[in-house]
Amino acid sequence: MMVSFFDQFASPSFLGVPLIAVAIAMPWVLFPTPSSRWMNSRLITVQTWFINRFTNQLMMPLNVGGHKWALLLTSLMVFLITINMLGLLPYTFTPTTQLSLNMGLAVPLWLATVIIGMRNQPTVALGHLLPEGTPIPLIPVLIIIETISLFIRPLALGVRLTANLTAGHLLIQLIATAVFVLLPMMPTVAILTAAVLFLLTLLEVAVAMIQAYVFVLLLSLYLQENV
Repeated sequence: MMVSFFDQFASPSFLGVPLIAVAIAMPWVLFPTPSSRWMNSRLITVQTWFINRFTNQLMMPLNVGGHKWALLLTSLMVFLITINMLGLLPYTFTPTTQLSLNMGLAVPLWLATVIIGMRNQPTVALGHLLPEGTPIPLIPVLIIIETISLFIRPLALGVRLTANLTAGHLLIQLIATAVFVLLPMMPTVAILTAAVLFLLTLLEVAVAMIQAYVFVLLLSLYLQENV
């Protein structure tokens, strides 16, 4: 029996071995590989169309130097969407509800954008720390504030993804528990609550896709500042 609502976010284990690696590797097994035929199936055609549209939308504001990140950012987008969607199925585990995983994705990618900016255009990269036209007495304060905001970016990426998915899963479980409790006592209220639960599930599907898109979009914006 579940002791706490937060137990659903603990990584499942089998014979003492955590199965989070299986959950992380599962998305790559589900996607079909393009065939060598001239005509693809409908599923591969839709998959290719979605990836191409997303890549074009993501790379549009970047210059040619930023297009090298197209494969990485697109793969990360597909990976996050698939993990978030699989986590909505019953008896599944969502790895992106773990802050450690999200920070493991956010910190190296954010650090890579900063290093690229410092290597290619150090003057412009450091210029972001001080807005143009700043009064002289405010220069030290603004530099400290902008430096703190720069180092908070990966934390904001990881916490945003973790908090949104965790809150949605908790709310779904709370409302589902209320439905089971109210069903024998007040069937009408239970049915209305179940309708709310259905709408919330649809909202959570949208949140799972939007949060993955926001994660990758913010990374592309950080990259845009440094290339």
